[in-house]
Amino acid sequence: MINRVILVGRLTKDPELSYTPSGIPKTRFTVAVNRFKKEGEEQQADFISCIAWRKQAENLANFMKKGSLIGVEGRIQTSSFEGQDGKRVYTTDVVADHIQFLERNNTQQSQPQSNQQTQQYSQPQQQQPWGQQTNNQQQNYTRVDEDPFASSRGPVNVSEDDLPF
Repeated sequence: MINRVILVGRLTKDPELSYTPSGIPKTRFTVAVNRFKKEGEEQQADFISCIAWRKQAENLANFMKKGSLIGVEGRIQTSSFEGQDGKRVYTTDVVADHIQFLERNNTQQSQPQSNQQTQQYSQPQQQQPWGQQTNNQQQNYTRVDEDPFASSRGPVNVSEDDLPF
């Protein structure tokens, strides 16, 4: 059996960091995720409740804010508790195993472009022997600020010959 969830959406409010009685950091947050829509339909979104623990909770609360685009990978967890009115309340949350920040925060965007390039590329790369990798620096060549399909209109046609499977 598989219980795996992958979401890409925007935070609906600023994440608030809290701590359990034993001192473990956690944050509850909601991600607004657009549904796939058919042509001519109005866009709809689902608001999915999530929870993050420990360092991920601290990073999310410190670096992301309302409207930030994030990716969440985790699992669905259901639970229940007794409400103030005495009725049983059932909850469903995505427990985040991995959170990706998919866009820069405003403090980095306000810096001049030349400063960003200097900061990113100022340290020379150390060459390693074949088969060895350094874990302290990881290159990320994915650009999220450019949409290659922004100028296209309508659906992108893909033939079965283009698919890798």
